[in-house]
Amino acid sequence: MMKRRQLLTGGALGAAGLVAGCECGAPAGGAAIPGAINSRELKMVTTWPKDFPGLGTMPERVAQFITEMSGGAITVRVFAAGELVSAFESFDAVSNGAADMYHGAEYYWVGKSPGFNFFTAVPFGMTISEIMAWTEFGGGQALWDELSARFNIKPIAAGNSGHQLGGWFKKEINSLEDFRGLKMRMPGLGGEVLRRIGASAVAISGGEIYPALQSGAIDATEWVGPWNDLAFGFYQEAKYYYWPGFHEPGSQLACGINLDLWNTLTATEKSIIQGACQRANNISIAEFTHHNAIALEQLINEHGVELRQMPEDVMAALADASKTVLEETAATDDITGRIYQSFRESLIRSMDWGRISDETYMAARRKAFDL
Repeated sequence: MMKRRQLLTGGALGAAGLVAGCECGAPAGGAAIPGAINSRELKMVTTWPKDFPGLGTMPERVAQFITEMSGGAITVRVFAAGELVSAFESFDAVSNGAADMYHGAEYYWVGKSPGFNFFTAVPFGMTISEIMAWTEFGGGQALWDELSARFNIKPIAAGNSGHQLGGWFKKEINSLEDFRGLKMRMPGLGGEVLRRIGASAVAISGGEIYPALQSGAIDATEWVGPWNDLAFGFYQEAKYYYWPGFHEPGSQLACGINLDLWNTLTATEKSIIQGACQRANNISIAEFTHHNAIALEQLINEHGVELRQMPEDVMAALADASKTVLEETAATDDITGRIYQSFRESLIRSMDWGRISDETYMAARRKAFDL
């Protein structure tokens, strides 16, 4: 009985010491205490419109989780695209320390390095579970860290919008010929693939898409999926909604932190930020899966959208062009080549497993529900 009391007393004292460590911050000498949580106010810039469903609320959720998990010691002020810097200036703002963090899509930074494409999505690339497997266990995070460190940034996965559809078109797509001269909004390597089949790819931020579609500056657009596409009202300007998407089968989003700042954080503070990003990542997957299904029904039943399957010759041409574009991208430089090789090896492993698990199961499941 006495030993039990001593053990409990020791445990209570240990817990008290841990709490005290979390609240005390760095000592007078300046050396950081591993378990400390220092009072900080961080600035996060984003590439998304303010309060936009899913994408715009995702960074707000990351910020909320950081504050909650730090017991209120760390607060994060979120600036939507255009409030502090423009969407495409977010990376540089964090790199040079004008902002502490960003939330965005890594393929927006293709001008810095083509290797960034692989950490969001590439044509005919990874699904949600596959890119998570590569990032967490297949060597992706180490390569991502190496690439981003060149620009003074520490990257962490912080969301995924899932499989994106083929896009909105003002005119029907009946064959590959209908892509000749078509002006379509699509960033990243997907845009380069479109160029290879004769289309004109346009890279503009989310907030610019509807006006461009309305004015005729573009003939078609992809964005995210039914939930976010419904919110932007693309159905009012383009009648045809095509599937499947080839360009982003599982779009991973990210939080980038200024590396100088990251290196000053205690182990506990780093764990809090990583944990908040992982929590937001998991919630986003469930959120997009749920809302996309509901929004698709609304688009068809309430707004008269015509859901069309992309012609086989178009998909075949896109697949061929994607293979060429990915191989050319891999040859750009050493680190992009290493990223591509790691990505490809992990994808092949996942596909071999998925072929006998998810693919066959989903086909069989349809029969069970008479679909």
